[in-house]
Amino acid sequence: MAHNTSEEFDAVIRSCRDLFIRKTKDYGTAWRILRLSSITDQIFIKAQRIRTLEEKKVSKVGEDITSEYVGIINYCVIAMIQMGLSDDDPADLPPDQVAELYDSIVKETRDLMFAKNHDYGEAWRDMRISSLTDLILMKLFRVKQIEDNQGQTLVSEGVKANYQDMLNYSVFALIKLGYSR
Repeated sequence: MAHNTSEEFDAVIRSCRDLFIRKTKDYGTAWRILRLSSITDQIFIKAQRIRTLEEKKVSKVGEDITSEYVGIINYCVIAMIQMGLSDDDPADLPPDQVAELYDSIVKETRDLMFAKNHDYGEAWRDMRISSLTDLILMKLFRVKQIEDNQGQTLVSEGVKANYQDMLNYSVFALIKLGYSR
C-alpha cells in the first residue's frame, strides 16, 4: 500500500485543528492562564495515560488513546503559542487569531517533520506505536528538566524543538492508528 505522508499528516491536523477551534469558540482562550510547565504536565498526563492503556489494554473511562494523541497535539500547539506571546498580550484571543497562530505553528512543525522524514527515510512507519509513546514521554522528561533549569541548556535543543517532535510523533501515531482515513 502506497503512503502519502503529506495527505495523512494534513488529514490528522485538520481534525485536531477543527476540534481546537471549536473548543476556542466554546471556552475562549482560558488556556492563556497556564504556565509552560503546567502545559508540559498536561501533555505528560495524556502520554502517561496512553502508556497505561497500552500496557493494561483496558480503559475504565471509555476514551481510547486517539483522543489522548489529539490532546497532545493541541497542547503542544498551545505551548508554542504561549511561547510566542508575552504576558502583555491579551488573555482573550479571537478565534480567527488563534486559527492563524495554530496554522503558523503547524506549518513550521510540518516543515521540520518533512526535513527529518527525508533524512530518516520514514523510519516511523516501521516503529511500534508504543515506541512513539515512549519517545513522547522521553521528550517530556527532557522538557521538564529544561524547565527546571530555567530554560538553560548546554548543548541540547530547546523546549520548542521538543514540543515539535512530540506533535509530530503524535501525528505519526494517529496515522498508524488509521485516524487520518
